[in-house]
Amino acid sequence: MEKLPSTIGKIINQEITNEMRQSYLDYAMSVIVSRALPDVRDGLKPVHRRILFVMKELGLNHTAKYRKSAAIIGDTLARYHPHGDSSVYDAMVRLAQDFSLRYPLVDGQGNFGSIDNDPAAAYRYTEARLTTLSEELLEALDKDTVDFQDNYDGTKKEPKVLPAKIPNLLLNGAMGIAVGMATNIPPHNLGEICEALTFLIDNPKSNNSDLTKIIKGPDFPTGGIIYNKKEINNAYETGRGSILMRGRAEIVLEGKYHQIIISEIPYTVCKSSMVEKIADLVHEKKIDGIRDIRDESDKDGMRVVIDLKADSQPGKILNQLYEFTDLQKTFHMNILALVDGIEPRTLSLIEVLNEFLKFRQQVITRRTQFELDRARERFHILEGLAKALDHIDAVIKIIRASKDRETAKTNLMKRFEFSDLQATAILEMRLQALVNLEANKIKDELEEKKKLIKELMAILKDPKRILTIIKNELAITNEKFADKRRTQVIASGIADFSEEDLIKDEEVIISLSSDGYIKRVKADVFRVQNRGGKGVSGGAPEEGDETSSQLFFASSHDILLFFSNFGKIYQNRAYEVPEGSRTARGKAILNIFNLGTNEKINSVLRIDSKDKNNQKYLILTTKSGIIKKTDLSYYANIKGRGIIAIKLKGEDELVSVKISSGEDDLILITKLGNAIRFKENKIKPMGRNSSGTKGIRLAKSDSVVAFDAFSKDKKKVLMISQLGFAKQTDLKEYRLQNRGGAGSKASKVNAKTGLISAALVYSQEEDLIITSVKGQVIRLKIINVPVLKRTSQGVRVLKLAEGDMISSAVVL
Repeated sequence: MEKLPSTIGKIINQEITNEMRQSYLDYAMSVIVSRALPDVRDGLKPVHRRILFVMKELGLNHTAKYRKSAAIIGDTLARYHPHGDSSVYDAMVRLAQDFSLRYPLVDGQGNFGSIDNDPAAAYRYTEARLTTLSEELLEALDKDTVDFQDNYDGTKKEPKVLPAKIPNLLLNGAMGIAVGMATNIPPHNLGEICEALTFLIDNPKSNNSDLTKIIKGPDFPTGGIIYNKKEINNAYETGRGSILMRGRAEIVLEGKYHQIIISEIPYTVCKSSMVEKIADLVHEKKIDGIRDIRDESDKDGMRVVIDLKADSQPGKILNQLYEFTDLQKTFHMNILALVDGIEPRTLSLIEVLNEFLKFRQQVITRRTQFELDRARERFHILEGLAKALDHIDAVIKIIRASKDRETAKTNLMKRFEFSDLQATAILEMRLQALVNLEANKIKDELEEKKKLIKELMAILKDPKRILTIIKNELAITNEKFADKRRTQVIASGIADFSEEDLIKDEEVIISLSSDGYIKRVKADVFRVQNRGGKGVSGGAPEEGDETSSQLFFASSHDILLFFSNFGKIYQNRAYEVPEGSRTARGKAILNIFNLGTNEKINSVLRIDSKDKNNQKYLILTTKSGIIKKTDLSYYANIKGRGIIAIKLKGEDELVSVKISSGEDDLILITKLGNAIRFKENKIKPMGRNSSGTKGIRLAKSDSVVAFDAFSKDKKKVLMISQLGFAKQTDLKEYRLQNRGGAGSKASKVNAKTGLISAALVYSQEEDLIITSVKGQVIRLKIINVPVLKRTSQGVRVLKLAEGDMISSAVVL
């Protein structure tokens, strides 16, 4: 009778803490090794590896007929993976989704889900087979390239890892949560990975920074944009890091309205959930300016259209979408994988590639050894066959004299010293091998095998030749499967990415009324007319509200400085000014800036975004003839509440602000038609809080209405009076004087012309836009305004309605 183990029936005392610790560690390691983490060698978790292995066993290569997913799932569960069918099917579905995997490993037919988080159809409805790329993972599996292990019940053998000709861990990435650790590896571009591996083979002492010149960053299947190459490189160096992703969005103008078109979204984002979130934000009034959202995506690509209101600011709305929705998302990279199938380790980029190369060297070595063993075996058999053919008569005689197969084999082995393998092959030889042609084929094959054995032995003896084989295979793989990068990499961080990159740079006209309404229109909305025309409506004021307005030209990317009657300065971009139609009143500037009680904007300055060399000083002039010069750098950091630009005394007001180079000429013009011209160097730079100095001495009833700073290339002064009279005058007629003088006559002012309302200096024959108090606007060629003497009154350029008068002018 068999003796039972001494422990049977006995109670063993055990500390419960030790037992729980050991049991938990066993459980944790089981989850880590057998379920949650991918292997660095083939980039697969056990469930994915088993699915692909079953599909290979079923003969489902990329040219085979599709097979029901139910059959694949059933065989996987029955043979290798005794877990829930839904978890196995979900794993297979992910392998087939082109929005989840950069390079899908399963070719699915039927409903395999969508980027809108729609679930796949039940596995009884869908079908699948392997993709061409997944066959690269399984190639040479039958050539003893990897170790096999018993399945869960010991009835079959399964591979511990797939031979993997491609570095799947980086190509398709991985996500998984184990016990006390998690992995999150982004997908990459196959062409870049193959190139980096080739470079690493040629330069084994290279480092991560060398490789990141080739591998630009993750390449997500959903495209999008990623930022900050420095952070990306740091993540590759340490194996951990955050990568900022943004969807691809474009601001376009459709008719009168702007649209935001989203064509790509960040990786792992559900499109329908993102669209719902946008709708919720609009409903909750956290985002203002959106009038409609439509998902126009189809089989040809993604397209989410967001229609904006006419007075909206597209750049700001897009930034709000980035801030409040998953249109901007962070990918937290953590390259954690199993090394040698058992050790979980956080790896840098170069470590992942080196581990793959080490594995591929092992695979090539084992494959070569297998082929060498098969070649030697075949060579041995061919030697026996050749020897038999040389003594064919004796061989036939022995076979005929033997009573059975075993006796014949024994006699042949004894007579000719054949091995068991050779004797068996001779007995199985067909009679057709006796003809001369077949005999020659055996001898040719023998010679061929001899050369092959020599070649295979040479490969095994030379590690460099193995690396050359890997390089050649990578080149073939690259040629077959490489495609263009989908995800754009921006080298700078998001802080360096401004919304103006999304705004078209175009010429615009900014209109600001004295009662605080502002708008932006395209310059071409005002067509050129002849001198003396009536013009067109440019936005009439409210009934009974006759207010003058400023009109000036800008590029949509220019910085605008807004000056208030309190002497404060505010800042905005031209494209941030709400766009309106030619006849629209505009938007209250109180909704743009945080103005104080009784504070209003009465002067606006454009900073040319393309000309920074000639923009050094800010020169301010007031109604009472005070002028002040301040270094432009003092206004580099203007917060939302504004900063002090000049101290105003009494009821004095700002009239005009200009940018100067430090070497310009200055001219001040009064409403009674006087003007003074002097050198800019006559004014010393002052601080922001100063009041300025006297620029022109005024008569009691006079005040400054216009001011300009100009360089030597300027040629003429344009003068416009309140009742629509205008003229050009050569600058030569304005002699240089000392600052603070009374100036000289610049225009004849009378009841017919009205007071001077606008003046400016220019150099080219450009277009002129004039606007009136009641909103009439005319655009005409400056060449149509006659060049007259300084003391003349000018000619009529705009027919005004009764009670109307000119308020401002701008040269394009």
